[in-house]
Amino acid sequence: MHHEVIDGVIFKKMLLAAASHLEANKASVDALNVFPVPDGDTGTNMSLTLQAAGREVGKTDSVNIAEVAAAVSMGSLMGARGNSGVILSQIFRGISRGLEGKRRATGLDLAWALQGGVDTAYKAVMKPVEGTILTVARETARAALARAREGAGLVTIMEAAVAQAEATLAKTPQMLPVLRQAGVVDAGGKGLVFILKAWLMVARGQELVDELPAAPPPSELQMRESFITAEMGDIHFIYDTVFMLRGTRLPVDGIRQYLDSIGDSLVVVGDETLIKVHVHTNTPGKALEYCLQHGELLTVQIENMKEQHAALTGGQDLLDPPSGPMEKKAQAIVSVGVGDGLIEVLRSLGADAIVEGGQTMNPSTEEIVQAVEAVPSDKVIILPNNKNIILAAEQTRELTQKEVAVVPTRNVSQGIAALLAFDPEAELSENVGRMAEAGQRVRHGEVTFAVRDTQLHGREIKKGDIIGIVDGRIEAVGSEPTSVARELVGKMVSEETEIITLFYGQEVTPEAARAFGHVLAEDHPRYEIELHQGGQPLYYFFISVE
Repeated sequence: MHHEVIDGVIFKKMLLAAASHLEANKASVDALNVFPVPDGDTGTNMSLTLQAAGREVGKTDSVNIAEVAAAVSMGSLMGARGNSGVILSQIFRGISRGLEGKRRATGLDLAWALQGGVDTAYKAVMKPVEGTILTVARETARAALARAREGAGLVTIMEAAVAQAEATLAKTPQMLPVLRQAGVVDAGGKGLVFILKAWLMVARGQELVDELPAAPPPSELQMRESFITAEMGDIHFIYDTVFMLRGTRLPVDGIRQYLDSIGDSLVVVGDETLIKVHVHTNTPGKALEYCLQHGELLTVQIENMKEQHAALTGGQDLLDPPSGPMEKKAQAIVSVGVGDGLIEVLRSLGADAIVEGGQTMNPSTEEIVQAVEAVPSDKVIILPNNKNIILAAEQTRELTQKEVAVVPTRNVSQGIAALLAFDPEAELSENVGRMAEAGQRVRHGEVTFAVRDTQLHGREIKKGDIIGIVDGRIEAVGSEPTSVARELVGKMVSEETEIITLFYGQEVTPEAARAFGHVLAEDHPRYEIELHQGGQPLYYFFISVE
């Protein structure tokens, strides 16, 4: 049956259908990545973000559309991964604001909410680029509003929205030269089309797919929460406590203050009708009792971190007090990293916590927030070390009471240079400027393989080719990683070069790496060459030249 008005129950159905539809089609969105690299994961990032929203929505049985929309906003905000996921979460956030206080929504209400989503998303992106998911969303909202103002019903408005989304998506290559050159439409925009199509099916009363696909078991990488990779010293608070609280006028600040007095690593997000709480405490009962005075608990999860950690570290309980409590610092650094060797380097250069993720697996906003809360300082500098994590890192600012600064490092070479420039005696703002500048001075190259045929930067690339990328441009294509790396280094060095650093990945043996180091030393006798085991997946080499 057609729905001309949607309430919380129908909106929940719309969201779960969208999550299911996008999950089923994420590979086709991933395949649109302009760069044919193995971590082109727009579809995966959007799907994971939407599934986080789905899990949050699954916890409410509200018939009130405003409450369901608030859960969508919260779940997607905390679960946002990658730029596409952050932009999607901001669209939902604006939609939620537009539906505030409503029990049900008409087609006009939904069109206005969509417009609010577009406004919020544009504001969240520093330099909006046309020809992306933003353009698709904007034109979609415009078409929906135009039909709504003519007095059309909800289904007709949704049909106009989907038709416009598809038409705008088809035009994205004309707006963005890099899409035209690669012969693809925008991946984020395509993801949005899948979401809108699912919404339309539900509005028409057609069942798309009821159930979300079963989530795969979390990999050890995902389980190893950021608080474990923080150098913990003594663990004062044993119970990792997570719950949601619903009410009418929740005293968010009061709750924050009380929980801060009985625990640490506190994250409280939401508004006065629905909040999500994460806290480490020895008295989870007190936390729950206090909150029950103000509202009703929706879900509660309590884990013993000592047990959890012992299981992860094969029984060696690193959290037992070898070094006493973590010392309070004036400023702490949270860095994103992937690969055991690289993580070791980042740590040895002064990163206080590492969020595992980076090139292949963009961490969620929530994982970055947890690391920010776990480090022993009220002032925190984040190094995303990947251009696709910068927005998620920026988003953590409003989810913590700590003062957070993001140095927009786009790769691990910039991250390392930034760490070396950090001065514990300097003010936060001075450090941020200094670290950003140091990051800009290094050139970064990477060697990986192509996952599909394409033409890019004037080169013909076949699936399986080894490709060398410098500062975001494909500069070498070949059939063997070390020969491509050799060509790449030749293009990266200049008169000013003093040092070439190579991190070799999981796929490269130490013997092969050492042999390659000797070849480079012969090629470039004037420069110092440093070779490190990086252990990163998918990338044979990361190269930095300074």
